[in-house]
Amino acid sequence: MSACRRLLITRERLVGRVLQDRKNEHLDIVLGGLGRSGAHTGFESIAFEHVALPELDMADIELGTDFIGKRINAPLLVSSMTGGPERAADINRNLAIACQSLGIALAVGSQRIAIESGAQAGLGAELRQLAPDIPLLGNIGAAQLNLGFGVDQARRAVEMIGADALIIHLNPLQEAVQPEGDRNWRGLLGKIEQLACELGVPLVVKEVGAGISGRVARRLADAGVSVIDVAGAGGTSWAAVEAERARVPAQAAVARAFADWGIPTAQAIVEVRAACPDVQIIGSGGIRNGVDVAKAIRLGANVVGQASGILDAAIRSPEDVIEALSVTMTQLRVACFCTGSTNLAALAAAPIRDVSRFG
Repeated sequence: MSACRRLLITRERLVGRVLQDRKNEHLDIVLGGLGRSGAHTGFESIAFEHVALPELDMADIELGTDFIGKRINAPLLVSSMTGGPERAADINRNLAIACQSLGIALAVGSQRIAIESGAQAGLGAELRQLAPDIPLLGNIGAAQLNLGFGVDQARRAVEMIGADALIIHLNPLQEAVQPEGDRNWRGLLGKIEQLACELGVPLVVKEVGAGISGRVARRLADAGVSVIDVAGAGGTSWAAVEAERARVPAQAAVARAFADWGIPTAQAIVEVRAACPDVQIIGSGGIRNGVDVAKAIRLGANVVGQASGILDAAIRSPEDVIEALSVTMTQLRVACFCTGSTNLAALAAAPIRDVSRFG
């Protein structure tokens, strides 16, 4: 092996180690509850009109829906979460088993490390073996499209887990306040459009906690994006996370100023649905329970994503994940019952009230 090749391999390993350490730090901060946004989701401002005489059998309520070409038992997606490869492998395994058992969708965390270093962290063919029937979504960062990633790498991300769709995640705020962040975002819309045309599976674009506006969503839809995950403000704030891991006070101060930055999740869902009536929408960002899921569906989401709310369970076992998500599904069923909704289409038309004026 040439000296140049050895140097390149050493550099790739060092870069991989830095990325793994950073993701471990992120995971620890989120688990410690230090990455919460100071923003509200907007769901607290609305309430369903209670139906005291629902005239239906709660057991007959249908929560199933279609998502990226597959039937799921409830409009739920376990959203992207990750950590260092060792921990991520356990998390991915637990989530895959749980989502397959419940018949709901699963989106993996960023596959950048797996693509660049070969450290799969549970992001290999075994993931599809554990979850053969559910919608499975791969994931790479938009910023990587300006750093050498293209159609070939996107196809690798899909093929390595047998994904049904690929997520391109948008995290400009996180990259802007992260000392080692990738800040060249020129020309990314065109590269996203190229992927949408050439990839061969549906392309999903998601934010990571600051929301997607109706205007940006329309541009993405026009570029061929099939699904938009609004990932609004009110849940995990990656600016707050980066403030916690900052090494010097000045870096922390810059990041902390943006801890409540973003479009509230409820507002983002309404805007994107108005701008893109024919696009599937994932409502995520600060989803706490099945009542929030019901509100997201009512405002225009097709599927609702949760991540940090089940992270504790994901680290422990598949059974803990199943229990946590089963609670959410039962809460959603009760919300349907108490609005007289026999299915999700009826829930999407259920009367709601603006309760913000009542304090």
